[in-house]
Amino acid sequence: MIDNQELPAGFTMELAQHSDILNQFARLSQPEQQSIIQRAKTMRSHDEMRSFVENLFK
Repeated sequence: MIDNQELPAGFTMELAQHSDILNQFARLSQPEQQSIIQRAKTMRSHDEMRSFVENLFK
């Protein structure tokens, strides 16, 4: 299980706006989730984070 303190705030907010993506993210293994979280931590703007989340599973 992922500790919410590890999640970037913008990533959490975008996931909350996209329940389908949140559900897919939740089904990933912990190493897969960690990889995505590390990539999310590199996003530098709201628009960049939104695009990142919206394109996670495309």
